[in-house]
Amino acid sequence: MNRYFTVESGEGERIDRYLAEELTDKSRSYIQKLIKNGCITINNKPVKANYRLISGDQVEITFPDIAEPDIAAENIPLDILYEDADILIVNKPKQMVVHPAPGHYSGTLVNALMYHCGNELSGIGEYRRPGIVHRIDMDTTGSLIVCKNDKAHLSLSEQLKEHSIYRVYEAVVHGNIKEDKGTINAPIGRHPTDRKKMSTYAKNSRTAVTHYSVLKRFGAYTYIQCQLETGRTHQIRVHMADIGHPIVGDCVYGPRRCPFPKLIGQTLHAKTIGIIHPVTKEYLEVTAPLPDYFSKLLSYLEQSQQ
Repeated sequence: MNRYFTVESGEGERIDRYLAEELTDKSRSYIQKLIKNGCITINNKPVKANYRLISGDQVEITFPDIAEPDIAAENIPLDILYEDADILIVNKPKQMVVHPAPGHYSGTLVNALMYHCGNELSGIGEYRRPGIVHRIDMDTTGSLIVCKNDKAHLSLSEQLKEHSIYRVYEAVVHGNIKEDKGTINAPIGRHPTDRKKMSTYAKNSRTAVTHYSVLKRFGAYTYIQCQLETGRTHQIRVHMADIGHPIVGDCVYGPRRCPFPKLIGQTLHAKTIGIIHPVTKEYLEVTAPLPDYFSKLLSYLEQSQQ
């Protein structure tokens, strides 16, 4: 399968970074492999991963045949919020990695999906990511869409690219946010020195916009809702830390020591997701209930106020 397009924005950006943002269902490492194997050409010529784009460049991508997944199907219970012949939306728990990666080759969402769906998952993307069109962090809970066929995958990838998917998160952050609502418009890119982190001070950052509103204040902490206009890696975590209100439990972008010892990872929940269904073309919205860890923290903060 080949794909063609003309570069209209992103002049001066590396081709591998540019394509990783354009092709939302592909990782940057996968794109780099395609470039290395000569599967990506610019103006009919092979290029290296550090090629800098020029407006008007003609890009051709030749995708190799999809390899059969060697992922073990595992009978892991799934909290399914919605399912039909084309997609399913799951409520991902804490500590579950979305797809296999070094250090996490079992117990992932994909392992569970292989058992639940069998051969019904979309084959677009890397062979270790069948059906996965987007992802959330290991310690972020909530709504995640999975595609059962390539038509659904392509439709949802396009919606992601156009930023038309409705995504609402809830979080508890450090500090008392004085404003009832606000918008954070700060581009995000890979951290210049720590490659595992993202930053608003990175070169070749991408536009990132988060709208937030206060749900309740607890003195030293604030319960908020965030709506994503874009969907960059770690976006809410980076943005809230950037304005001085890191998410409680986020030891990467916030305090290294969590004030609540029993809390594992950031208090961030992908509550609601809304899409145009890839087949019916009707709007579909699904909400994931708050997990126990989140509800218990809210109850504790409520009691502390009394």
